[in-house]
Amino acid sequence: MEYDRPFDGAKVALFLGDDLLVIRRDEGKPIPWPGYLDFPGGGREGGESPVACALRETREETGLILAPADLFWRAWYRAPRRMWFFGARLAERRRDEVRFGDEGQGWAMMPPESYMRDAMAIPHFRDRLQVLLDHAAAR
Repeated sequence: MEYDRPFDGAKVALFLGDDLLVIRRDEGKPIPWPGYLDFPGGGREGGESPVACALRETREETGLILAPADLFWRAWYRAPRRMWFFGARLAERRRDEVRFGDEGQGWAMMPPESYMRDAMAIPHFRDRLQVLLDHAAAR
């Protein structure tokens, strides 16, 4: 799968150890899924690549600097927006490096199974996370 597909942005299911880093989306703003649990990521800037978009957005929203090699999985989705969805894993100790940015209400760590059951998880991200988890289990 090449990165030559047109895209609007990228998201990262970021594992720190066994848990996912999630961001509670802002409320009271005209954004999709206000108040829901989101993953780091966002819109593409200029002509950046999907990987560059994912790494930049993660750094801006969490303060964590990822290397391209930290991305262990990727998939492209065309709906509801043309987005790349990545899986990344860092050591659990990197939690101490999280510096929350200025988007969202806060961040938390949670087991992926808890995200899958949470009523405030973005529904299509549940589906994407399940595909990622199935891929990881098959390895």
